[in-house]
Amino acid sequence: MQLTLNTPALLFPAISLLLLAYTNRFMTLAGLIRTLHERYKESPDPMTLKQIKNLKLRVILIRNMQVAGISSMFLCVVSMFLIYENYNQAAQYLFGAGLLSLIISLAMSIHEILISTHALQMQLSDIEANAKDGNLLGKFFQS
Repeated sequence: MQLTLNTPALLFPAISLLLLAYTNRFMTLAGLIRTLHERYKESPDPMTLKQIKNLKLRVILIRNMQVAGISSMFLCVVSMFLIYENYNQAAQYLFGAGLLSLIISLAMSIHEILISTHALQMQLSDIEANAKDGNLLGKFFQS
């Protein structure tokens, strides 16, 4: 396989957008954690504590997603430098490692989304369980 300087450079926009999305997720979760922390200090509630623990796990995942994404970009840049210096074999290996790092970042992103979805489902089922007739949407649209 012939690797040119353009090949690793093609990943830069995608990786940059991923890192921006990861940062936005992190900032949103950080704000939510602070809010839930204050709520828990005022009125300790087991559900709030579960939410905080869930969010803590998601923040750790997002941090790891960011590390893997940054590693991917770093490896692509080093790969470009090695191509420039005509170390093509090493460049190919590092580019492959960069792709692998990007795959790991995306896989962690899928895992984080699944955790997020599960948490929302738990929250909704808790609300529905507390509704008298179980028809939460009907009550929502009637009010």
